[in-house]
Amino acid sequence: MTISSLSSETLHVSCVARDGRGILIAGRSGSGKSDLALRLIDRGATLVSDDYTVVKRVKGVLLATAPRNIEGKMEVRGIGLVEFEAVSDIPVCLAVDLDRDVERLPEMQDPMVIAGVKVPVIGLRSLEASAPLKVELALAMFGLSAE
Repeated sequence: MTISSLSSETLHVSCVARDGRGILIAGRSGSGKSDLALRLIDRGATLVSDDYTVVKRVKGVLLATAPRNIEGKMEVRGIGLVEFEAVSDIPVCLAVDLDRDVERLPEMQDPMVIAGVKVPVIGLRSLEASAPLKVELALAMFGLSAE
């Protein structure tokens, strides 16, 4: 993702919220963004946005919401568009990049800078069975607070 100082952007990422903390899921088309989001929702997360997410900087905090035309909807491959409970204006606390190499024992990687806000980022393989748990662990270990 490119560094930007804009106060708002629309990103090609999915986003879910866990305990009021937003998790951006980035990756090329077909990398498993929606699949990972669906598995996180199955574990108690709430949909923010599928495939495209609007982020805006408000008082130094990055907030995520869905574009109006896809709010509360997720494309589930093989099923179609499915309606989900959704939340908006969630503070972004972690980014997961499905295109980054996954290191065995990584140190915290350089953060993504989105709309001028630094967000911790991890690399992950989305289709591993343990991926949702790894996201939750990363949120607990590296994620920003929601305040």
